[in-house]
Amino acid sequence: MKKPGSMKGLEDLGRVRLSQNFFLRDFLHSEIADFYRIPNIPDDPDLAIEAGTRLCEELLEPLQQAFGRLHIRSGYRSAEVNQFGNRNKLNCSTNERTAADHIWDRRDAEGFIGATACVVVPWLVDHYRDEQDWQRLAWWIHDHLPYASLCFFPKLWAFNIQWHERPRRIIQSYVSPRGILTRQGMANWEGDHSQFYGGFPPLRN
Repeated sequence: MKKPGSMKGLEDLGRVRLSQNFFLRDFLHSEIADFYRIPNIPDDPDLAIEAGTRLCEELLEPLQQAFGRLHIRSGYRSAEVNQFGNRNKLNCSTNERTAADHIWDRRDAEGFIGATACVVVPWLVDHYRDEQDWQRLAWWIHDHLPYASLCFFPKLWAFNIQWHERPRRIIQSYVSPRGILTRQGMANWEGDHSQFYGGFPPLRN
């Protein structure tokens, strides 16, 4: 599929279904792109669709089936939008570090593909109040889903969830306790963590 060169082409691209409940259009919104009028359109739609499909099918669909509708804060970010955000200190990393992350249509330095979305789980916000309760969901995801990386933020416990061909399975947070919750090599990385998420919905097949 070629990069859309018209509004009709962009409409068609947005209608591409990535999984049972998610379409590509769900991930094309960007406040940076909207406010600064930079088109947030994939240069390589086929690669964006491939990576986005894996993100949706393997991570977002199971999350939504267990906890109810997800709120998508952000998803795909074009290289142009991301570069602008990085240069203007709008919470975007460099294009090199964001490839196979928010930039779905660029492979990383090792040639692997990946995709990230920032989501909110309203169920968690409705059921928990303590600042550190984000860890409950983090451990549930760690025990149940093939995520590549997670990063949690203070507002509404929004978090980046990444699918990647070579997952690092690292969880970090800007919410207390800040830093690395777990990664391979740490004592808490393996084993069962169900004591942290008692009462959570089960993973549905």
